[in-house]
Amino acid sequence: MSYLSANLNMLINAVKKASASLNRDFSEIEQLQSSVRGYKEFVASAIKKVENNLRVELSKSRPAYAFAENNKPQPTGSHFIVSALDGVVNFAHGIPYFAVSVATYENGQITAGVIYNPATEECYFAERGSGAYKEGFRNHERLRVSARKELGECMVAAKTLPTRENERENAICRKIQAHLVPQANACRCFGAMSLDLANVAAGKIDAVVSAGNPTSEIAAGILLVKEAGGAVLDIEQKDIRSEDLDTVLRSGDIIACNANLGKKISDLLNK
Repeated sequence: MSYLSANLNMLINAVKKASASLNRDFSEIEQLQSSVRGYKEFVASAIKKVENNLRVELSKSRPAYAFAENNKPQPTGSHFIVSALDGVVNFAHGIPYFAVSVATYENGQITAGVIYNPATEECYFAERGSGAYKEGFRNHERLRVSARKELGECMVAAKTLPTRENERENAICRKIQAHLVPQANACRCFGAMSLDLANVAAGKIDAVVSAGNPTSEIAAGILLVKEAGGAVLDIEQKDIRSEDLDTVLRSGDIIACNANLGKKISDLLNK
């Protein structure tokens, strides 16, 4: 189809090809659950294979592009932002909610993104200015964020339990638990941020609120939400009248939702 550019087609094919080993490994993971000694090494090996495969496949078409790495300075030129396995714990426990996520960052902005769940073969993709889509057998499904306006009607994907030694992130988690959870219809922690964002773009989840996420797990999803008509904010953003996606990428503190809910959620968390 006309909106599936050569660049986006390259990304989709590279992600699927690189993920083939992950799908095979997931089929074997249940047999390893009873082996305390074996499964952690198996999961680490599975991730390494996908990382290597992604570098090989993506570099074929864009050999000059660097690869951004978590906890390291972002490359200055055009580069890929890659998560070889978002949802590691789900994968390790045989839960089919995990994804491979790839985004391209060019000229100071995210220009394309692909999120693929090998276990379910669900593929979400977007290119800046061209909309967000879910892959279909004959026709690709155009994605739109939900239209719900009241939090009492909403499903929110939120990280609410402080789990890290970062006090700032823990403080945000406590705010979410104290102020957002009581207002929402339901809050869930699904365990794979990239897929959560894809589901916001698809209108299945109304909002994502989470602190301290690695850039690799949110970059492609941010673009999907924006291209599906949604809003993306930093949790502690003071002026929410305009977007500041670079701040969200740097902090990992994200609110992603439809435009109706952005101010309401931000106000709750910044009282």
